[in-house]
Amino acid sequence: MNAMKLFSIRGACCAENSPESITQEIQTLCSTLFEKNHIKAENIVNIHFTMTPDLDTLNAATALRKSATGIDTSKVPLFVSQEAVIKGMLPKTIRVMVTVYLPEESSPVPVYTNGAQVLRPDFASGN
Repeated sequence: MNAMKLFSIRGACCAENSPESITQEIQTLCSTLFEKNHIKAENIVNIHFTMTPDLDTLNAATALRKSATGIDTSKVPLFVSQEAVIKGMLPKTIRVMVTVYLPEESSPVPVYTNGAQVLRPDFASGN
């Protein structure tokens, strides 16, 4: 059996301020992040989201619970906080950090979607 190591994997997406858009973008972001990193629900320690203050129609954790991401996150601890307000910040943005145990030889793949690629252009080519 492979030894496991604790990793934190980042990602972000942009969404419109509607429950439908937030749910759709969280589903795309998380399902892509889970797939690219071969994540299983039982290996997730927790998931932390931040949202910019202009997104106020749906909590990102609620959106994840409603989404079909390919894994059951019903028992995963989820947390959401407001993104720090910084001049020039990218609006309508949801960031995520998934803390997960993966085989120690893993190379985590961050995922940035739907316009959030500008936050980390060094990772954008793989999305």
